[in-house]
Amino acid sequence: MKEALQTYLQERKVILTEEQFNHWSSLFIPKKMKKGEFLLNEGEVCKYTAFVVKGCLRLYTIDNKGKEHIMQFAPENWWISDMDSFAKGTPSVYFIDALEGSEVLLIDFPSQDKSLNQIPKLALFFQQLMQNRQTASQKRIIFSMSASAEDRYLDFLKTYPSFTQRVPQHMIASYLGITPESLSRIRKQVVTRK
Repeated sequence: MKEALQTYLQERKVILTEEQFNHWSSLFIPKKMKKGEFLLNEGEVCKYTAFVVKGCLRLYTIDNKGKEHIMQFAPENWWISDMDSFAKGTPSVYFIDALEGSEVLLIDFPSQDKSLNQIPKLALFFQQLMQNRQTASQKRIIFSMSASAEDRYLDFLKTYPSFTQRVPQHMIASYLGITPESLSRIRKQVVTRK
C-alpha cells in the first residue's frame, strides 16, 4: 500500500529522499475496511488522518431529525479526517465510513506533526493541501448558497467524474443538499441535453 503513497507524492512533484520517505511511510498503519465499516463515530476523538489507497470513504453528520449531510467523499488518492478533532483532540461531530471495500493508510497526529516538523518539503505540501481544502470548502459554501441545484450537480460531476456509478443517488443528493427526487429530475434534464 505504501507504493501508492509514493506514487501520489511523485505525481504531485513532492520529491523526498529515500530516507525521508521511508521514515514518513513507516509511521502509517495500513487498514482494510469492509463496506459500511466506520473509521470514526460522532462523539469520538478523530485519532487518524486517512489516505485512501483503494475504495471510497465519506465524512458526514446526522442532524437531530435523522437526516444525513455528507461533507466529503474521499476516493483513491484523497485524504479524509475530521481535521478539527484530529488537531485539537476534541470529540468529533462527524462519522467517517467506507462506501465500498477500501484500503487506507492511517497516521496519528503526533506522527504527522513530528514528520512535518522534520521534513520541510512535506510540511509545505501539506500546507498547500490544506489551503486547497479550504478553498474547495469556501467554493462549496458559496455554491450551496448561490448556484442552482443543476449547477451544483454539474460541478459535482467535474470533481467526482466516476461517482455516479460508485455512489448511491441518495448520497449524491445529500452531498448536494437536495432531495433524491430533485437529483433524479436534474439528471434526466442533463442527459436529454447531451
